[in-house]
Amino acid sequence: MTPAAPPAGTQLHRWGRAYFATQAISGLAWWIAVFLSPAVRTATLGSLDPIAVAALDVPLFVLGSAMAALGVKAAAVVASGWTALVAAALALYATITTEAGLGVLMMIAAAACSGLALCFVLLGRAPTEWIIRGPFAFRSAAANRPATTHVSATIGQMILFWGFFLVAVPLLISWLEIRWLVSLPVPPFAATAGATLLVLASVLGVASAVTMASRGSGTPLPSAMPNRLVVAGPYRWVRNPMAVAGITQGVGVGLILGSWLVVAYAMIGSLLWNYAVRPLEEADLEKRFGTEFQQYRDTVRCWIPRV
Repeated sequence: MTPAAPPAGTQLHRWGRAYFATQAISGLAWWIAVFLSPAVRTATLGSLDPIAVAALDVPLFVLGSAMAALGVKAAAVVASGWTALVAAALALYATITTEAGLGVLMMIAAAACSGLALCFVLLGRAPTEWIIRGPFAFRSAAANRPATTHVSATIGQMILFWGFFLVAVPLLISWLEIRWLVSLPVPPFAATAGATLLVLASVLGVASAVTMASRGSGTPLPSAMPNRLVVAGPYRWVRNPMAVAGITQGVGVGLILGSWLVVAYAMIGSLLWNYAVRPLEEADLEKRFGTEFQQYRDTVRCWIPRV
C-alpha cells in the first residue's frame, strides 16, 4: 500500500525547520565572507564594526536558526525576533548614513521569511485568517442603498487606496532605494512603458470597481461587499480584474519612477494577494453564492483573461 501523505501542518512544520537550517548555513557563509572580503563587509555592514555585530548576530541569528532547525521552538522565536530587530536597526542606519543598503535588503527578506517559517514551526500553517479580522472582516453592504451611493463610496475608496498604495508607498520606496544606494539603471523607454501600463490598468480598475458597485449593490471593500455576484463588464473575462489592474498599476509606477524595488513591491503584493487573500475571499464568495460562484470560478480564470 502507498503510505498516506503527511498532514499539511506536519509538512509545513518541516518546511519551517528546513528554512531555519538554510538560514543558519547562509548566515554562517555570510559572516565568513564578511571577514574575508572587504567588499562584502562594506556592502552589507558599511562602517559598522563586524566583530561587535558578530558577537550578537552569530549566537542569536546563526546558532538560533540552527537550534530552530533542530526543533527548538524558543530558538525559532529568538532567531525571528532578532532578525526583525536587525532589519529595522540596519534600515535606520542605512537611511541615516547611506551605507549597508544591500545588507538592509538581505535582512528585510530574511525577516519576512523567518516570520513565515516561525508560523510554520509554531502553528503548522500561515495564519492568513488574521487578515480578515476586525474592520477587514467580510461583511455585505447595506442592500437597501441606491447604486449611486455604492458607486460614490467605491470612488472614494479608490482615491484613498490609490493615493496610499500607488503614490505614497512607491515614493517612499523609491526614495529609500536611492538613499540606500541600491538603485539600478533602467532603459530610457521604461517611463513611457510605465505610463502606458498605468493608464490602461487604471481604466480597467475604474471599470471593474464601478461595475461591481453598480451591479453588485456593494463596494470592493471587505466591510461592504456586494450582495450579488458580479459577472458583467471586465468580470466576464477575468475573475479578479481589480487585482490585475492594481498589480499592473504598481509595475507601471515602478517603471515611471525607475525603481526596481517598486516593481518588486508590486510583484510581492500579487503573491500575497494570490496566496493569502484570494483563498479567503473565494471561500466567502462560495459560502454566500454557492453553485453560482462555483460555476463562475470553473468558467472564468483568475489571472489570464478568457476570449
